[in-house]
Amino acid sequence: MDGLVQLQPGPRLPVWLRAGRTNFESVHKLKTELRRLRLHTVCESARCPNLHECFHRGAATFMILGNLCTRGCGFCAVPKSRHPGELDSEEPAHVARMAQTMRLRYVVITSVNRDDLEDGGSAHFAATVREVKRALPEARVEVLTPDFRGKLDAVARVLDAGPHVFNHNLETVPRLYRRVRPQADYLQSLEVLRFAKRYRPEVLTKSGAMLGLGETREEVERLLRDLRSAEGEVATLGQYLQPTRRNLPVAEYVAPEQFEAYREFGLTLGFKMVFSGPLVRSSYMADEIREQASQA
Repeated sequence: MDGLVQLQPGPRLPVWLRAGRTNFESVHKLKTELRRLRLHTVCESARCPNLHECFHRGAATFMILGNLCTRGCGFCAVPKSRHPGELDSEEPAHVARMAQTMRLRYVVITSVNRDDLEDGGSAHFAATVREVKRALPEARVEVLTPDFRGKLDAVARVLDAGPHVFNHNLETVPRLYRRVRPQADYLQSLEVLRFAKRYRPEVLTKSGAMLGLGETREEVERLLRDLRSAEGEVATLGQYLQPTRRNLPVAEYVAPEQFEAYREFGLTLGFKMVFSGPLVRSSYMADEIREQASQA
């Protein structure tokens, strides 16, 4: 996706998307400790607008399998490489140590895509979950996984490690996949979610999508129906923000009222929770989402 350059100025950023960046001391402190342990967060790599808020309250989404992704998704700012190098064997223990230092009660673990590895990095993913659970036995663990190229044995390997929430993002509507997620497949992602729920029924299943890439209201509603049909229990919808000029431009800034309409529609489909709003991200406020969904 090196050729994705915004040639025309996009729509003006509305006031409801101007997240505050005031917690510099908390951010610096947490970043320093992360670098010491050679750890990455998707908050930093994907340039999340909620970084200051989350780091200030001691929350972060750990990104494992390195910081180089083998895929070239048009929306993502994570660095790309076809040859990301060897895995850091100490990474699972370092994630657990950092989570323990932060005294986390809820730990979210995601990763880059590692299509260069036979198992997609699933064994390393599972090892990280186990290390975190060993270090923090009272904590809840959420995984936000890649599709592992549709290899369900890799999905099972991660689930066997015992996460409490399984998250895999659809990201966008089927029509836009070729532009937004060219190396992924919409139906394959739905099958990953369906398999996860059937393989481990006690695990909460969750998925998210970005809006503002050119999708229609009917397409978003279809996505929600498809996700519910795949036994997804929690849906998250947030506004896409262009992280760099090399990424896809924003087609539209979706109004808060429309996000609320999607939330209400999703609830009629039987989701335990639909977290929908301009600044919502897949792992944003993940602890509260799980708590509310568990009570639904």
